[in-house]
Amino acid sequence: MTTNKTPYSLIGGEQTILGLVDRFYFYMDTLPEAQGIREMHQANLASAKDKLFKFLSGWLGGPNLFIEEFGNPMLRARHFPFTIGESERDQWLLCMNKALAEMTMDLQLRTTIQNALQQLATHMINQEPATKY
Repeated sequence: MTTNKTPYSLIGGEQTILGLVDRFYFYMDTLPEAQGIREMHQANLASAKDKLFKFLSGWLGGPNLFIEEFGNPMLRARHFPFTIGESERDQWLLCMNKALAEMTMDLQLRTTIQNALQQLATHMINQEPATKY
């Protein structure tokens, strides 16, 4: 019998992802360096936490909770109402990488997830970098 090892199962499934999301939003809520992206969110982060958890669940190879509830993620389109430049991407990655660093997982798997999230976050950029003269 072959078992399909997904990042979801390798990192510990639902409980680990819930912990990751909690830590991500803790950092976003408390780090001065993340103030820019924190201001894009509602005061109550419950809805954002729920959506990120559901997205990451499917994105990491677990249950497709986000798709089941909201349809195709179309992340770039969903984020288009927000001004996202390199600074916002970097703030998001700072929080996510700090949260990932707290999760117990294989170093190679962590690096693979971080690289994939870096590409995903870069794809969300919808503003041109400021021109320097």
